This record gives sequence, C-alpha cells and structure tokens, in this order.
Amino acid sequence: MELTSYLIKNVQIINEGQIETKDILIKNGRIERIDATINAPNVMEINGEGKYLMPGIIDDQVHFREPGLTHKSDLYTEPRAAVAGGTTSFMEMPNTKPNTLTQELLEDKYQIAAKKSLANYSFFMGASNDNIEEVLKTNEKNVCGVKIFMGSSTGNMLVDNEKTLENLFSRVPMLIATHCEDEATVKNNEILFRKKYGENPSASIHPLVRDVEGCYISSSMAVELAKKHNTRLHILHISTAKELELFRNDIPLQEKRITSEVCVHHLYFNSAHYETLNTQIKCNPAIKSKENQEALLPALLNNQLDIIATDHAPHTWEEKSQNYWNAPSGVPLVQHSLNVMLEFYHQKKISLEKIIEKMCHAPALCFNVKERGFIREGYWADLVLFDLNKKWTVQKNNVFYKCNWSPFENHTFSGQIEKTFVSGHLAYDNGIFNENKKGERLLFDSGQ
Repeated sequence: MELTSYLIKNVQIINEGQIETKDILIKNGRIERIDATINAPNVMEINGEGKYLMPGIIDDQVHFREPGLTHKSDLYTEPRAAVAGGTTSFMEMPNTKPNTLTQELLEDKYQIAAKKSLANYSFFMGASNDNIEEVLKTNEKNVCGVKIFMGSSTGNMLVDNEKTLENLFSRVPMLIATHCEDEATVKNNEILFRKKYGENPSASIHPLVRDVEGCYISSSMAVELAKKHNTRLHILHISTAKELELFRNDIPLQEKRITSEVCVHHLYFNSAHYETLNTQIKCNPAIKSKENQEALLPALLNNQLDIIATDHAPHTWEEKSQNYWNAPSGVPLVQHSLNVMLEFYHQKKISLEKIIEKMCHAPALCFNVKERGFIREGYWADLVLFDLNKKWTVQKNNVFYKCNWSPFENHTFSGQIEKTFVSGHLAYDNGIFNENKKGERLLFDSGQ
C-alpha cells in the first residue's frame, strides 16, 4: 500500500521541552521535514492552526489478552482504542493463555499483531521459575524486555524462587521489567481480612490486602538484586510514597540502570473512589490512600518516576461485577491516558512539555526504541493532533474497548484527539479508523 503524504500547517508542536508553531511534512511513513513554512506538491494538507501536535504515546505496559482470553480483549480491538487515545505504540505483557514462556509462543504473538494491530507493537518475554534458557534466547533488537512477576497477579506466572531470581538478574543482558508485590504479605493479609470481613466485603479493603509494605518489600528486593548484578531494571506501576526512596533523580534518564513507572490510575484515583467505583478500580498493585496518591505526581515532576503508562487490563463487566474476592484485578485505561494527563494540565499541575516527556520521550529512551518517541526529521511519523480545549464526555458509544466499559464513563474531559498517525498512516481521524495499514513491529537500538 502506498502511503499518502501529509503536510500539517501552522501547528503548535510539543517536543523536547518546547512548544513551537511550525509546518511538518510526512512522507513515506516518516517525518520528512519540520520548518517555519513548507510548501510541497501532491500532499494532503491539514490546517493545524490552534491545534497541538505531539509524538505518539508509547505505552510500555498493557494487557491485550490475546491469545487465550479474547472474550474480554484482543489484538484488534485494544490497539484501535489505543490509537483513538493517542497511543501509537504498545508493549504487551506475557500473562496470556498460554503464558509467553517460549520463543515460539512469543513469536506467535508478533504474527497475530502483524495481521491485526493498528498500533505499533512489542511483546515482553515472560520469565517463570524454570524457563531461563528460553529467556536467554530473547533478541533485544526486536523484543522490548523480559517480564518478571515478583508477585502473582492475573495468571499464574509468579517467580518466587530466590535462586531463579538471582539467576535471571545476573544473566539476562536486556531490560527486566518487574511487577513487585510480596506474595507472602498478600497471602497473609488475605487470610486476615477474610476472617475479619467474610465473603462479601467492599473493594475498599483492597489497599489493605495488597498493602504498602507488600509493595516495598518486593521493590526493594528487585533494586537490591539489580544493584548487585548491574541489571537493567524497570519497576512497573509504582503506587506508594514509600517506594519512591528507591529511585534516583540526580542523573539523566539515559544513565539510569534502575528506572520506574507510574500509571494514570494511581495518579488519578485514591482509596476514596472505591465507594463509587467499587471493583471497577480493583487492580494490582492496588489504588491506595490519598497520601500515597499525592506523593506520585511530585515524584514524576522531579524525575524519581520516569514514565507514565496505563497497565491497561480489561475484564468483562460480568467478571468485574462479582464480589470483591472473585472480581479480577485490572482496569481498561489505554484510550483515556492522555485525557487524564491533560486534566492535570488544565488543573495547572503539570505542563504539556512534561506530559510529552513522560509519555513519549522517556519510554523511547528507557527502552531504546528506534526512531520513535520524538518529532525529529527522519523519525517514523507517529503523531497525534489534538484540540486542547474541546470538551467531550466518555460514553459507551465512544469507548472502543472490547469490554465496552470505562471507569471514566459520564466524565467530561477537556482535550480531544482529532487525528493519530501511526508510522505515517492516518489511522484515526475524528472518530473514523482507517485500517488499510497495520502498525509496525518496534525495533530497539542500544545506541540511542
């Protein structure tokens, strides 16, 4: 398929700490030129006046559920929702069915995505207590990283054998991403709270079951192992004030061996929201107290926390409507992550430049994503055009997830995405998808 060339005129480009009004020419899937004024023949011209243009978001943590759990989500529906929300590239987790524990199963997911995904894609290789030889075969040039569940979450992929962890941290040469919750702490709390509250408690006990201590014990262990072996460690979804002491902000991101991520739901919600949303916002690690929530945004602004992601993890409404103990953990978020952050912008809590740094530039640097995450000549044209002030309300008819619900339903956001380009292809245009071209497999370059 021949790609259309586009010329976006007079648009406010948010990139690398600056906002500048310029023209941008997109040709052959890439950013051909950025300049004050560009005139080009045989292009589709887009008037960007009064609008903003940003690099496409790179979400380093999603669960799109394929293969094996496609009744709730798949590699067709969720990338579409991602693109509608300004996310042009995703990195997906290995706790599908079967778990992604062999190179063959990993490659199967890439083959599915190549046929179905509107967004660019990468998949983590999964680690278990007994697959290290398979893990070591992973190609760091075209796979984003290795995922270790140091606490069991959705799916049975807990790695709790100390010898295995030592082995992985000492031998894996590429980035290791961890889910950190101490299993023993969680199990003990579950026993305690089942006795105390019985079989049908409110979801508000979730941050007590999966508590601050459980997170800290596991995160501090991961950091200790990484320091011991000089492992490239990325800790996912930090949710507590206490864990922040584990992370440095006195060196540039490119020099960090240990990095961290915060998710939009931990920034946006706190334990008071269980009263209205109940199990809808049950997730692991848990959404915690206001005190924990309020520590996260300052830590993001001062660079203790490096990346904003979603941990998008959908379940059907029927599954989530079960009682607290039976309802699975996970929240669908990928379509609304930029909107959440723009809400913080409108509240004067964060700048547009910082949002783009944490959602686009930092994931590209952290994972050494090749030629994406920035608006630069020669880079892939992953771009999002949005109206900063246009108001719109989240409703069932504009939620694109397969599960067809969102914790933001009936909420009005200021800021609407108008167009999303994926590798130079206009994949989303004011509510209409163009699926003639699929996304690309992400490549990684340790030299970035």
